[in-house]
Amino acid sequence: MDEKLLQRLESAVARLELLSSGSGGGGDAAAAIDPSVIAFDEFMEQYVGRLMSAAKKIGGQVEDVTKLLQQAFSVQKELLIQIKQSQKPDMAGLVEFLKPLNEVIIKANAMTEGRRSDVFNHLKSVADSISALAWIAYTGKDCGMSMPIAHVEESWQMAEFYNNKVLVEYRNKDPTHVEWAKALKELYVPGLRDFVKAQYPLGPVWSATGKTVASATPKAPTTRAPAPPPPPPASLFTSEAPQPSSSRPKVGMSAVFQEISSGKPVTSGLRKVTDDMKTKNRADRAGVVAANEKSSHATSSSFSKTAPPKLELQMGRKWVVEYQIGKKNLVIDDCDAKQTVYIFGCKDSVLQIQGKVNNITIDKCTKMGVVFKDVVAACEIVNCNGVEVQCQGSAPTISVDNTGGCQLYLSKDSLGASITTAKSSEINVLVPGAGAGDDWGEHALPQQFVHAYKDGQFVTTPVSHSGG
Repeated sequence: MDEKLLQRLESAVARLELLSSGSGGGGDAAAAIDPSVIAFDEFMEQYVGRLMSAAKKIGGQVEDVTKLLQQAFSVQKELLIQIKQSQKPDMAGLVEFLKPLNEVIIKANAMTEGRRSDVFNHLKSVADSISALAWIAYTGKDCGMSMPIAHVEESWQMAEFYNNKVLVEYRNKDPTHVEWAKALKELYVPGLRDFVKAQYPLGPVWSATGKTVASATPKAPTTRAPAPPPPPPASLFTSEAPQPSSSRPKVGMSAVFQEISSGKPVTSGLRKVTDDMKTKNRADRAGVVAANEKSSHATSSSFSKTAPPKLELQMGRKWVVEYQIGKKNLVIDDCDAKQTVYIFGCKDSVLQIQGKVNNITIDKCTKMGVVFKDVVAACEIVNCNGVEVQCQGSAPTISVDNTGGCQLYLSKDSLGASITTAKSSEINVLVPGAGAGDDWGEHALPQQFVHAYKDGQFVTTPVSHSGG
């Protein structure tokens, strides 16, 4: 008999024995042998098992973060069992119910904080992808998140950028890391996606007669959070590319950058981050998944699409700027070279970073302007549309991925930066003129290439467009 089939039969017998043993655990046992829970067991055995096998070959932090991922899936299984026995809770009850899962998500995100390790892309892949497990929080079309299947796919898309980096880095170096990256992708797509599609396409099915999920605190009158402010009537950005003519009036981000570069006191009206805004000094940062407060990027983007705006320093290491809409005067001026800046889900806003930081990531932003001085590692622009970024000091690496419309303003100290683009269009780089009063020079980066087979290999050259 096939070994895997034998193991499944033994597992089924064990469940039946559990069901028939004692009256106290009858409810738990009945839920444990529910077809959907059995299907989740089989899914974990196939996909999580393969991922853990590859992680053990690598060891170190990769194995540690993969164990956290395995723990998160185990927690989700327990939650699925409890759902079979529990009535649908209110929001406060759901927060308490999801707390065990959120705690694992926080641990995974914590591994990406601080100084980047050699396996940062592995850690980031897991930390971003683990938010897919938040599909279990879906309670209906008005809950503020995508339907379960779409949520799993969207969460993986966020993590795939870093997972692809692992594949590229180790493709010709170590097949074990490639095996791990492929296993991670298959865990979500098709693994978790297909499980949710087959078992819970409309979300978890709570019991009509089960026990009540208790809230952590006494229930208070619920109030709907205020909707985010609408975009300003006049767009921060102009749809036209900047023209290198000093006679042409500067508008949008071009005007902002011109003022900053000229040394005018444009920072006088900027919003300063005070001590009470930092996470370490906030009494309300309890680390619980809630509708209006999230403790990390993974949870904020997973459990709510209309989260409140955020600008704060987390754990003394990571500046988080999220969901800022129509704010032209954001500033971070209390930073150091060990800290990172993560900008997510912002629109029609301008942020200035007045100091050296380790890394800057701009993710899923629209019509966003970012001005920074120096970055130690890299400035990454991912999944954005119509962003403008200016480096006033030095930046060794600037990467643009899956972005449409990006203006990069370089200083004389950053002209040697390595600029990497992938799946992006309309990328323009503006460089300062030779003299102090000279106009900026604009250079469009190629987005089309010609591949010709010569002397036994393909030669790739960019397509250059003449004219104006």
